[in-house]
Amino acid sequence: MTARPPRPDRPAPDTDQPHDLVGIGIGPFNLSLAALAHGIPGTPHPLAATFYEQRPAFHWHPGLLIDGASLQVPFLADLVTLADPTSPWTFLNYLRTRDRLFPFYFAERFHIQRAEYDAYCRWVTEQLPGLHFGHQVDAIRWNTERALFEVDFTQLDNHGEAEALGRAHTRHIALGVGTEPHIPEPLKPLAEAGSVPVIHSADYLHHREQLLNAEHITVIGSGQSGAEIFLDLLRARPAGHEKLHWLARTPAFAPMEYSKLGLEHFTPDYTRYFHALPEPVRDELVPDQWQLHKGIDHDTITAIHEELYRRTLHGGWPDATLTPGVCVRTAGRVATTRVELHLEHTQQGTRSRLTTDAVVLATGYRERPLDQMLDGLRTRLRRDSSGRPRIDEQFRLDLDPTITGNIYVQNAERHTHGVGAPDLGLAAWRSATILNNLTGTTAYHLPQRTAFTTFGLTPHTANIPTQTPTLTPLVQSN
Repeated sequence: MTARPPRPDRPAPDTDQPHDLVGIGIGPFNLSLAALAHGIPGTPHPLAATFYEQRPAFHWHPGLLIDGASLQVPFLADLVTLADPTSPWTFLNYLRTRDRLFPFYFAERFHIQRAEYDAYCRWVTEQLPGLHFGHQVDAIRWNTERALFEVDFTQLDNHGEAEALGRAHTRHIALGVGTEPHIPEPLKPLAEAGSVPVIHSADYLHHREQLLNAEHITVIGSGQSGAEIFLDLLRARPAGHEKLHWLARTPAFAPMEYSKLGLEHFTPDYTRYFHALPEPVRDELVPDQWQLHKGIDHDTITAIHEELYRRTLHGGWPDATLTPGVCVRTAGRVATTRVELHLEHTQQGTRSRLTTDAVVLATGYRERPLDQMLDGLRTRLRRDSSGRPRIDEQFRLDLDPTITGNIYVQNAERHTHGVGAPDLGLAAWRSATILNNLTGTTAYHLPQRTAFTTFGLTPHTANIPTQTPTLTPLVQSN
């Protein structure tokens, strides 16, 4: 969600009872929080929670719901199961309500398709109360007299135009505004001008037909999205006339680290370990761990190779060039309809030019800046040495102690909590952690140990023995 400055014609605050929690943004992470907040086990009174989202309805990466594309996490990484498998909002219960349990059982799928995950989340939004789409949050302030947060919002009509203004009061806030597509600086002018097809992968399906009509297509980006788009384009192009380039900055089109012990970097144990590290160490670690979350699924790599190999069966090679280790230095438009990319190979130290008719930027996403939305709290927000918000182990912004409410963040804490921040597999655990902290109870039982790996020597988690072992001397003294 994009924050806007508060408007002077904001109506007087409402007189309703304040909320316990206001969630801003309804993506998978705040949807997980909303689902677990609905009917918290063992609480006599329901949590007064409401969630606002400026979009008219829930959609999860609609431009990337390519036929056959699967989630890179098992279906158990739904909104709630890893915190509460008895919840009515599990993926299995969604299948039950659709009379699809037996087909799913016989399909033996551990990884479901992205389109099915999107349909499951939309089912939850259609059933779960307290979700308000078409509501754009404009500003957040702290009301000292009432000891409450004020949340100003604009209600939007079906065309995205302002329809009404409102204000909510709440004891706590959960920011789940998600990420936004990242477009590299050399390509921003072309992408923004729109005169030539330079699009981000987030919009791929919306422009697929236009792309397929282009004579030559270049895909930039070595992650899963880039691989899926390259494979989809490859399958749609005639053999021998593919006219595709796939470029990447990484030194290889590398598989994602998917070993069982490697996956333990996406456990609460590792998250706690990472959070306890000094800030400079954390900042060094994150870029080095790119293969944990930016690599390509093994099945996708295999499918690409098989498709390329199939096109050599009658002799010749497909007209497809796959080149890693390349960065785009500059880019420009030529002949009004084409794009010229100025490339540099980082290992060779060589430079070249590539002329293409369309570019797909599978260049990932970046966390949406929170500064504009939190402008009313600017002087009360503690920051680290790089100017980023400090976030504690319970996912709370570090605020001035005069503010008695909490602002929790979801998927804006990679710099403090590590590579698991955007991972769906940690969504339910993080939501449960937030709710336990918010209610001051053990609303959800969370395991003390989640990994076989012991990260570090300091006993920061319960899985590290604290007993002092008895040492046997190697040499007996006289």
